[in-house]
Amino acid sequence: MLRALPRALRLWRPWRSPGARDCASSATTRTPEILVQALTGPDQGITEILMNRPHARNALGNVFVSELLEAMAQLRENQQVRVLIFRSGVKGVFCAGADLKEREQMTAEEVGFFVQRLRGLMSEIAAFPAPTIAAMDGFALGGGLELALACDLRIAGGTQRLPRCLGVALAKELIFTGRRLDGMQAHQLGLVNHAVAQNEEGNAAYHRALALAQEILPQAPIAVRLGKVAIDRGMENIPTQDRLEGMAAFREKRPPKFVGK
Repeated sequence: MLRALPRALRLWRPWRSPGARDCASSATTRTPEILVQALTGPDQGITEILMNRPHARNALGNVFVSELLEAMAQLRENQQVRVLIFRSGVKGVFCAGADLKEREQMTAEEVGFFVQRLRGLMSEIAAFPAPTIAAMDGFALGGGLELALACDLRIAGGTQRLPRCLGVALAKELIFTGRRLDGMQAHQLGLVNHAVAQNEEGNAAYHRALALAQEILPQAPIAVRLGKVAIDRGMENIPTQDRLEGMAAFREKRPPKFVGK
């Protein structure tokens, strides 16, 4: 049974890049764009990040990225977080990608600084110690898809990580054509773990993500974290000299000469 969620915690002061121009709404009066809530009772250990920037369809703007970076930094140090769910508070959209209107107002230096922050955010999500789930109840475009791909699991109702999930050839095809995929197509390609029929509330993917998190919750937390590390490091270590040498030795029917690289 799904339970009512506890009140979300309001997050932190907005980040401002050096030399950034004033935002339309002041930091003191604006609504937080990132909300965090830790579930209680039987679901204790599941934490949710709610992306809530409705006027920009959760576009990746300065404040949004700053608050999300700070949320990730704080949650990383919290051993009570055993599963982290990313969800949207904006119906029909997960994340619209880059905030192009905000980007137009930046200097070249500010754009470069922001892109570095954005890359850092994706790396922080990918390296989060506990399992992460993207509940994609709506479209995820560009950087929004990259954010979802940085998560361990995806439920559907970047592009830099696209080749890792789909293979280089198919990733290039999707990037070159700009083709959009619905949930079922994404599932058939292996881009998402599950595709679910949308409900009237528009949060079917979230409910499936929560059910998946509830399956993970009873497992030994240290074993889950170490399993994630082992899989991630194994993927990173595939293109090594020793692996290539082993394959060459097998083909040439000779003993391999490993060098530890």
